[in-house]
Amino acid sequence: MIITIKNDEGVTTNFDINLISDEQKKQEATVIVQKVGNLQVTIEALDFASRTHRANLEQLLVGCEEAKVEGESTEETSEDS
Repeated sequence: MIITIKNDEGVTTNFDINLISDEQKKQEATVIVQKVGNLQVTIEALDFASRTHRANLEQLLVGCEEAKVEGESTEETSEDS
């Protein structure tokens, strides 16, 4: 399995996990790749859900003219306890 890593300086390096001679390191690298993949899927799912809920909220609010506020700040204010 070939993995491409881009570091903070922008340098890209390719690694082939299958070529790691130490079995423990190879297994650990494979597990980390799987974890990163699972996290990426979760991030994409949360982003999709968030965008969907925002769109649904916008659609709902467009039909509620009584809730529309003109000329006031869009920031919520809160009092310190």
